[in-house]
Amino acid sequence: MQIKRDDYLNKLIRKKENGLIKVITGTRRSGKSYLLFELFEKHLEDSGVSKDHIIEVDLENRLNKELRDPDRMLHYVKDITDRDEGMYYVLLDEVQYMKEFEDVLNSFLHFKNVDVYVTGSNSKFLSSDIITEFRGRGDEVRVYPLSFKEYSAAYSGTVEEAWDTYIRYGGLPYTLSLETDEEKAEYLFSLFEKVYLTDILDRHRIRNKEEMDELLDILSSAIGSYTNPAKLSRVFKSEKHKVISDATVKKYISYLEDAFLIAKAKRYDIKSKKYINSPAKYYFEDIGLRNARINFRQIEETHIMENIFFNELRIRGFKVDVGMIEKYQKDEEDKTNRIYYEVDFVANKGSQRIYIQSAYAIPTHEKEDQEIRSLRTIPDLFRKMVVVKDNIKLRRNEEGIEAIGLMEFLLNEWE
Repeated sequence: MQIKRDDYLNKLIRKKENGLIKVITGTRRSGKSYLLFELFEKHLEDSGVSKDHIIEVDLENRLNKELRDPDRMLHYVKDITDRDEGMYYVLLDEVQYMKEFEDVLNSFLHFKNVDVYVTGSNSKFLSSDIITEFRGRGDEVRVYPLSFKEYSAAYSGTVEEAWDTYIRYGGLPYTLSLETDEEKAEYLFSLFEKVYLTDILDRHRIRNKEEMDELLDILSSAIGSYTNPAKLSRVFKSEKHKVISDATVKKYISYLEDAFLIAKAKRYDIKSKKYINSPAKYYFEDIGLRNARINFRQIEETHIMENIFFNELRIRGFKVDVGMIEKYQKDEEDKTNRIYYEVDFVANKGSQRIYIQSAYAIPTHEKEDQEIRSLRTIPDLFRKMVVVKDNIKLRRNEEGIEAIGLMEFLLNEWE
């Protein structure tokens, strides 16, 4: 099955021969190896690079066991690239199998005719701090699970059927090759437990797996809800009858973020233009993994839509926060009350900013007024948008507030 990942491929092409180590990161099974060894390698060949100038090594393959030795790998690449002065492209998969791989990759940068690309799948390469290992010489390409646009293009059915499957089983590419719901669910169950969770527990030497399990259950059940370590600690005490400190909860959450399993949306005060340290919202990088974590019990489309919108904005290159506006309003007794309005997403990319509300439907004027009320309170002139499930084209009211349908938002260009 051919799955197009044109955005990521174009990023690699733009970074070609830039003198840095191209490090492809992202959650497990999101398609990193496919991007490098299928799509990018084909691009190299199509652009005239001869196969003998592409050095491809899968270090997970036992046939390449000798090249897991760092010195053997260095001399192997050097012997090949010394043949002529032409550019050689080194593509290494599962590079964590090689000892001292950071030192080896940095050494490659001393070769004048070598362009280096690597992927990895252990916890070190799942970590968000991997680029620091290359002393400022790494150039990251972050790969996410399939966006709905990518998923629906490869799905053998209608767009509506693709959506129904996507909100349940998510965007990990392998799910597209599985035929039955049972197979998809079992794959996600197994992946979460035996791969993702095991990586985190092993890397951070967590002995109490039960605590991490319960934290994941709580976060999975409350996607898009405000929380913080102190609140979660109280939940453990009141509902789980366990005492876990704020510091421990905070540490566990950081491990989940570093593994690209969840992502944090910080709270931003739009009026005063500053971040509010606590609370925050957490979303899952792949909604299928979230659903598997809670045994597909809470398939609530409103919350899942919000999670998917959050991921879509990040895939499109936006930095995403959740917004808050504080206003003072007098009541009938002339008493001044403080009112807080919430804005689902404050999305920033360069000088561009968009305020976005997620709404399942706006069937009446009253409902529409309710959904756009918070957008009306925003004092600046940046773009304001409501995304609804209804199949509507982009439209703008007399206040300049836009409404856009779910499919239009996910499948088309609107930035």
